[in-house]
Amino acid sequence: MSNYYDLTAREKEAFVMLPIIEELKQLGGEAANDEIKRALVAGDHGLPEDVLVATKMGKNGPFKPFDFTFNFGVRNMIMAGYLERPRRGVVALLAQGRAVTETDRQAFTAKVFAVSDPKWEELSKKKQKAREAAAANDETIEEVEESQENAWQTKLLDALNNLSATKFETFCRALVHRMNIEIDETIGISPTGDGGLDGYGYLTTDDLQTVRVALQAKKWTNSVVSSPEIDKFRGAMDKFRADYGIFITTSTFTQNAVAAARTGSKMITLVDGDRLTKLVAKYEVYVHPVTTYELDDFFTTED
Repeated sequence: MSNYYDLTAREKEAFVMLPIIEELKQLGGEAANDEIKRALVAGDHGLPEDVLVATKMGKNGPFKPFDFTFNFGVRNMIMAGYLERPRRGVVALLAQGRAVTETDRQAFTAKVFAVSDPKWEELSKKKQKAREAAAANDETIEEVEESQENAWQTKLLDALNNLSATKFETFCRALVHRMNIEIDETIGISPTGDGGLDGYGYLTTDDLQTVRVALQAKKWTNSVVSSPEIDKFRGAMDKFRADYGIFITTSTFTQNAVAAARTGSKMITLVDGDRLTKLVAKYEVYVHPVTTYELDDFFTTED
């Protein structure tokens, strides 16, 4: 099998289309974009484990090439009648998608491109009309909004990766504190002597049970978190008798790391770069939402 990163943009789209169908079937026929992306990497599809966090620098800052691959792959299959977007950020199988039985990627993508290519060509013949149609097309607007969201998430990850290790750990403690975990001021604060912990706290549930929570924070850009890191963290958890752990990274986790986090009597919750950006937005940790305005069709309709 060819190295994924050596493929052309079109070949990458072809590479992911059948796996998207397969993972959607496993996920019940409908799932969020991010959930599908994670399933693609976790599945046996030959995608690099770092593909979700790999970034490039563009004119407007860093971006994730895989977001474009995924979105165009989905768009091709929407054009070909296999998928739909029932709401923003969600992809669902249509009857034609549920009926797919092919196991040969090349044969399947040939069917998709046979339908989608003429439609792309039709759109490109009259660019101005295509732009006008796109401006009024809810699906295209949704894709633009999603692209903008991906852009700010990538910008946030870039900023987090530029923090010092100490400041990143402080940031992660602020995040879990916002999630109602009371931070211990003595464990996990000092750079040394805490057995590898980057934070420690206490979470009191609604039924007034208090559990001990250990935190690990790793900002990595060129590598993924593997199982030995999980094992070391679990050892630190045992030292301080934590009931469960939270491992936060700006990168992502290998399949072995995910498996290691789920074994043993103490579970470890894994927060990769994508989930981290969503939690930061949800709890507004050192970020704030910006409201914009769009013009109604009053300005574009005839008198």
